[in-house]
Amino acid sequence: MDAKFLELLVCPVTKGPLTFDRERQELVSRSARLAYPVRDGMPILLENEARTLTDEELEA
Repeated sequence: MDAKFLELLVCPVTKGPLTFDRERQELVSRSARLAYPVRDGMPILLENEARTLTDEELEA
């Protein structure tokens, strides 16, 4: 994921920053406790498509 593109994206729930998890191909919003999928290079920033992060994932 391009760093400049990532700077433009925000969490649709909190409007906070997102980080890219390359291994899982997800954009992570720690404040919303959500991980949004990236499919074929396109971020899917829909709350109903996101998965909830576990406490363990947030601590890592």
